[in-house]
Amino acid sequence: MRIWALGMALWMAWAGAQAQAWPDKPVRVVVPFPASGATDLVARVVTQRVAQDLGQQFVVDNKPGAGGTIGAAEAAKAAPDGYTLLLTTSSTHAISPHLMPRLAYDARKDFTPVAHLADAPSVLLVTPSLPAKSVQELIAYAKAHPRALNYASSGNGTIVHLNAAAFSAQAGIEMTHVPYKGTALAIPDLAAGQVHLLFDSLPTGMPHVKSGRLRALAVTSEKRSALAPELPTLAESGLPGYASVTWFGVYLPAGASPAMVERVNKAFTKAMQAPEVAASLAKLGVEPAAPGTPAQFAAMVQADSARWASVIRQHKISLE
Repeated sequence: MRIWALGMALWMAWAGAQAQAWPDKPVRVVVPFPASGATDLVARVVTQRVAQDLGQQFVVDNKPGAGGTIGAAEAAKAAPDGYTLLLTTSSTHAISPHLMPRLAYDARKDFTPVAHLADAPSVLLVTPSLPAKSVQELIAYAKAHPRALNYASSGNGTIVHLNAAAFSAQAGIEMTHVPYKGTALAIPDLAAGQVHLLFDSLPTGMPHVKSGRLRALAVTSEKRSALAPELPTLAESGLPGYASVTWFGVYLPAGASPAMVERVNKAFTKAMQAPEVAASLAKLGVEPAAPGTPAQFAAMVQADSARWASVIRQHKISLE
């Protein structure tokens, strides 16, 4: 027992020293989505500030494919020494585990949560040909015209699909799902009234609202978004408890020392508080999260994962 305790003490001292020295060489930041996508852009904005603060290079390494799961699996196999990070979204850790039973990683066991960085709310858009000018009017119309409405998504099992599925379940309405290969492809059909509603990101959806092509009814976040403060939340609009965002966060591979987790958490939390970071993220429709601990991040992800697991089961959503 004494030998074990001495070994642990020595390891903790070594790990603490390593964390204090971090980073003394370039850090690889795996982004499991394509270059120029939302997650990639968020990663580059944030890591640029972290690199500036720490005086070390942070290299974004895009590893896209299979909804982000290929890059996540690769990051899970890296050494937990602080020199490989995963900057990812709810897709890889709260949604895909319930859609892909044969994932090459365990979202909870193979990673160490580090920091919740930011959130991106969605906006509920409808075609102007619908008479509904509020969420309650939309629900009333859907109930008066059973199965007459359809909703677009960016693909089966995406957050866009799940947002609409959760909305229809809580509202007690039935609609038909029409998947597209991206929301941009759905916008013309939505404007023409061939599909009736869509949960889109604020930056891509709101320009069509301002031009008059589409109508915005509400945002999906828990509180009103600073990016569209005139829009009520779905919870305000008669769906209490409805809240959904795409979150962005940082992970280390499993086995990272507490000292290293704390060091990385502090570095990214500091970067997120820089005014220029917040301003750059706002252009992407992304809002910085409140500073928090790794434990708080882990709890948030666990709650988000449980929520999407329930929606996926209820609607029998599958990628197979």
